[in-house]
Amino acid sequence: MVTITLEYQGALHCQATHGPSASIIATDAPLDNQGKGEAFSPTDLVGAALGSCILTVMGIVAQRSGIDMKGATATVEKEMANAPLRRIARLAVTINMPVEIDAPDRRRLENAAHTCPVHKSLHPDIEVPMVFNWG
Repeated sequence: MVTITLEYQGALHCQATHGPSASIIATDAPLDNQGKGEAFSPTDLVGAALGSCILTVMGIVAQRSGIDMKGATATVEKEMANAPLRRIARLAVTINMPVEIDAPDRRRLENAAHTCPVHKSLHPDIEVPMVFNWG
């Protein structure tokens, strides 16, 4: 179990503290929802969690296979829906791998991306298209 402690700081800003490491993340409401957009919004953090989870589980698989993934990037484009209620509608992910990888390893890495814990925790109504660019 990991404990994350959050404090509302006023003006739609929150601070989250990661219990084990004491790392801090600040959030703000987005510009399109009464905030100033001065930090990640809570829904932005969902996109960041998805992208970092994908790279992390791909990294675990790559490490087991002796593949160096250093320099790999993920870009997540978050789109919101406003009706019937405000929610994340789509998280489009592009993964750029710095090296060319053979087909069997590529399939293993793509499978890892599609089965990362954050992706599997998202509501099925959220679209999560993924594009992989190799080498």
